[in-house]
Amino acid sequence: MIITSLLDTDLYKFTMMQVVLHQFPAAQVEYKYKCRTPGIDLHPYVDEIREEIDALCELRFTQEELDYLGGLRFIKSDFVDFLRLFHLPRRCISVSKSQSPGELDITVQGPWLHTILFEIPVLAIVNEVYFRNNHLVPAYAEGRQRLMSKVELVRGDPALRDFHIADYGTRRRFSKAWHEEVIITLKDQMRENFSGTSNVYFAMKHGLTPLGTMAHEYLQACQGLGPRLRDSQIYGFEVWAREYRGDLGIALSDVYGMSAFLRDFDMYFCKLFDGARHDSGDPFTWGERLLEHYKQNRVDPRTKILVFSDGLTFPLAISLAKHFAGRCITAFGIGTNLTNDLSYQPLQVVMKMVKCNGQPVAKVSDTPEKTMCEDKAYLAYLRQVFEIPPEQVGETADD
Repeated sequence: MIITSLLDTDLYKFTMMQVVLHQFPAAQVEYKYKCRTPGIDLHPYVDEIREEIDALCELRFTQEELDYLGGLRFIKSDFVDFLRLFHLPRRCISVSKSQSPGELDITVQGPWLHTILFEIPVLAIVNEVYFRNNHLVPAYAEGRQRLMSKVELVRGDPALRDFHIADYGTRRRFSKAWHEEVIITLKDQMRENFSGTSNVYFAMKHGLTPLGTMAHEYLQACQGLGPRLRDSQIYGFEVWAREYRGDLGIALSDVYGMSAFLRDFDMYFCKLFDGARHDSGDPFTWGERLLEHYKQNRVDPRTKILVFSDGLTFPLAISLAKHFAGRCITAFGIGTNLTNDLSYQPLQVVMKMVKCNGQPVAKVSDTPEKTMCEDKAYLAYLRQVFEIPPEQVGETADD
């Protein structure tokens, strides 16, 4: 089976799940899968994917895994006690062939607390099933050569002494085995320049730092959980701060776009949070705007962390590191370019929350093609409430 541990997922799933347990235990949600890569035929593999999901839903946390989670400074004992009884409910996920050629309909519906861990392993399953059927003899030699060429860009450059990259590549990896080889290589070859991984299982297995705070779904859910829509982003940050008391302080900036983020990210949040994460739009422009925002709020940007994680390559990450050197702390999360760079076209697969407590939710980032919402009327309303320009929404919202 592809997934053999419930820890084989990103850390932010657990940090968000703990907030859900303590703050929103009754919330009901819906997620929808989408493949943005055209011309991909997944219909032949639907039964294989279902079998992998069946096996995923049989998994339980082991005592070793629970002990590891309980040893993380921000994980609380009652959450570990809950996970001791946890399993993913098979009744909450459906997988079928879409009427669109080659596409799949994958839907998750149920309690947020019990379905939040589906996304990452399901996407990893879709990826690995597709690639193992289409590339029976993987180009590992090519992958190793490409990986080492990236390492060589960093190794020995004194200007990159403080350059730190992390693996963020679980959901779109070529395979679990290749993912692990990449992590071992980075640990051995990059040493202090490799800061860790978002994958909790590999962090535990290889003695690495697990990395992550919040994802888009958290702030999206707050659209249906907060007191009013306009304050949903502020509400999300306040609830997060109430849960973690200053820990895990990297705020996600692109659920409504950078302009809306900066309007809500006032002096209080500037001082409270350690920094922010970039995940759409031009990263240089984003960084410059954030640094100026800190200055306007009388915060020294040199004390703040800018995390870049949008479609990064090593050359782009290095350019960003040199551009912002000495003006702030930078960190880089690289996904597909690390874990699925073997000369094949990667799949751009996503699974996004589309409803919370029966109402639509949406993400409107600074990259229009990343917009995902089932209700165009709600999207128009969201745009009006957050003063989002029409060109930022694009034409990709689902009916």
